[in-house]
Amino acid sequence: MKKIIALQLFFFTSIILAQNNSNLTVGFESNSQYYMDDEKTGDFTEENRFRSNNYLKVDYSISNFYFGIQAESYEPMSLLNYSPDFNKTNIALYYAGYKSKKIEVTAGYFYEQYGSGLILRSWENRQLGINNALRGAKVKFSPSDNIEFSALYGSQRSGFDVSDASIYGFNSEINISSILKADTWNLDLGFSYVGRKEVNDNLDFNFNDLTNAISGRVNFSKNNFYSSAEFVSKSNDGLIIFQKVRNVKPGNAFLFDFGYGKKGFGINANFRRIENMSFYSERETTGNIYNQNIINYIPALTKQHDYLLTNIYVYQAQPQVSFQDPTLLKIGEIGGQVDLFYTLKKKTFLGGKYGTKIALNMSYWAGLSGDFDYENFDYNSDPLGVGEKYFSEISLEIRKKWSRNWSSVFYYVNQSYNKRYIEETFGNVETDIFVSEATYKLGSGKSLRFEAQHLWTQDDKKNWTGATVEFNLNSKLAIYANNIYNYGNDDESKKINYYNLGGSYTKGAQRFTLNYGRQRGGLICIGGVCRFVPESTGVTANIVLSF
Repeated sequence: MKKIIALQLFFFTSIILAQNNSNLTVGFESNSQYYMDDEKTGDFTEENRFRSNNYLKVDYSISNFYFGIQAESYEPMSLLNYSPDFNKTNIALYYAGYKSKKIEVTAGYFYEQYGSGLILRSWENRQLGINNALRGAKVKFSPSDNIEFSALYGSQRSGFDVSDASIYGFNSEINISSILKADTWNLDLGFSYVGRKEVNDNLDFNFNDLTNAISGRVNFSKNNFYSSAEFVSKSNDGLIIFQKVRNVKPGNAFLFDFGYGKKGFGINANFRRIENMSFYSERETTGNIYNQNIINYIPALTKQHDYLLTNIYVYQAQPQVSFQDPTLLKIGEIGGQVDLFYTLKKKTFLGGKYGTKIALNMSYWAGLSGDFDYENFDYNSDPLGVGEKYFSEISLEIRKKWSRNWSSVFYYVNQSYNKRYIEETFGNVETDIFVSEATYKLGSGKSLRFEAQHLWTQDDKKNWTGATVEFNLNSKLAIYANNIYNYGNDDESKKINYYNLGGSYTKGAQRFTLNYGRQRGGLICIGGVCRFVPESTGVTANIVLSF
């Protein structure tokens, strides 16, 4: 209660101060759901049918100083499958800082990312239930426009508390081309260090309390070409298998990107190899289903899809070591993806009056090969060896504008999804998915959008079909209806229509949405990171306010 009163005092004091050449912003978000019994998706048997996740964030700045606080409320409970550490109502984050041209200092809770995030990324995503902010202090120093150094110390957020570990970090960014006053090319160098210190009371294996990770990076671009490379090394750390330390091994990662782009054409490619790169602030939480205590950020480098059926079999990055049984051994992953973009010119035979946009994506991911000792939970990996195939995908997207009012999208996806290695269950799934989308502008801000989808497979739950209709009455108000149907399922009781009806109203920075329908059980993925949600039926409301 004292913390809530303190938040209220901070809020009203900030309003008064904001009238004196300063800036105050207030943001509020509420995500609520009322769960219902359903003969198809099942009765709701958990505690509390109504659940709500709520966030109130206040930021205030005056001159070079800034302050912030965030309160969170999970009343009477958090939404299904969020971490049980998110409960009740309390102050979750608070911070204060100072920023000038050369120095920035922050105390309290803060977010940070080094490089691509392979060794450190603290961030928040409310839909995924992730908030791994650090509580402590960080400082950034920029002696010139070309050089930046930063350092941090803290403990990682875990619910309304922090984990039992200390995080140390150092980062440097140097722009070589600016120092050399080069105008035709750009070269950036980066170096990072992250240490995680957690008391090791394990008597069977000898490893240090402090686990060290270092990262070196280089980014180069010239004219229409760009490339980047990052290498990460993690020191010896305990392998958590079956919730216990089973061995001690180091980890490493390598990421390479390159691309070329000009008007009407672009190509981008990624290659990544990761070995034993699970990195958590508490070792025993490694691999937890709530994505809690994660220090680094390793998303799936695959196409991020926009449609319901293309998001059923979604790849998840496999950085962990897993010895489930002698036929299921994983120590990391290797693979990559390639994106090609091409625009057929306007007023040509294939481009038509308005031109045609074509996008092709190809991705392939596999496990690392090597020598495995199942009995002793040990291995020796091959540097570039490719093991069991995990996932592959080819997608083709064609965007075409036919007239001032009509436009369409044609989308084809072919997937190979190894459930045995990705989900550690059984089976392999081969799919073909086709999506057709059309949008018609009615004028005065009104438009109609239609989707038709189909997924073909002889595996797992067999064929699916789906459709969406969306009507935008104006720039503020929209309503929609969609449905996906697993008509090919061999189990008659599992042939379910996952329908949803809803709408949204947006005015400036304020947004209100309401939805009624069924949630398909499975993974919800944002930016290559996923959260599992169970099947459910109910009413969902979302409110976002910003002042």
